[in-house]
Amino acid sequence: MKRKVSQQRPWCYKWRRKLFALVLLGFCFGTTVLMMQSQYSRIMTMVQRPKIAFLFIARNRLPLDIVWDAFFQGGENKFSIFVHSRPRFLLNKATTRSVYFFNRQVNDSIQVDWGGASMIEAERILLRHALEDPFNERFVFLSDSCIPLYNFSYTYDYIMSTSHSFVDSFADTKEGRYNPKMASVIPVHNWRKGSQWVVLTRKHAEVVVEDNTVFPMFQQHCKASYLLIMICD
Repeated sequence: MKRKVSQQRPWCYKWRRKLFALVLLGFCFGTTVLMMQSQYSRIMTMVQRPKIAFLFIARNRLPLDIVWDAFFQGGENKFSIFVHSRPRFLLNKATTRSVYFFNRQVNDSIQVDWGGASMIEAERILLRHALEDPFNERFVFLSDSCIPLYNFSYTYDYIMSTSHSFVDSFADTKEGRYNPKMASVIPVHNWRKGSQWVVLTRKHAEVVVEDNTVFPMFQQHCKASYLLIMICD
């Protein structure tokens, strides 16, 4: 009986050594793969430069798409495009002459009325989509009638060279624009007017998207009048 047990022990030890070797090999292989993935991610981060998100608000087509096509050429991997047009409108070979705009319309667009809060909501929709790309660092709002005045390289360097947003803002003293009912959220001394065609940093874009205080006040009180201006009542 003792002899039989002694014969089994060497086999048991060999089995344990093989198991240990397999576990060690698996650990080494897994560690190597993780290191390669980490290094690959670092390399890709170095290759992938920060991008500018161009956010177009259009009725339907982009009539100046051919101008933008020439502008974007050579700027690949430095920009992304998002278009808010009427619901169910598609940008394809039949509706745009530039491949840069193919299928770049957002799939949750809304009907926009000029001078109303729906314009703000359209901008928030565009920002939500653009923020999903972690490489988008600047966000530029454009209309379907905007054209670039400088080439892409100059525009990119100029916008990316500063950590500030570009926002047009000035005090609006005209009567009828401000509603005292908004005072609890927007005091009259904070009331400003400005163009919606702004350039935002990622930090400020996130503030706009996450806001649930100021925007509801505009939804409740602001609308377009028959004079085609935004008034708050």
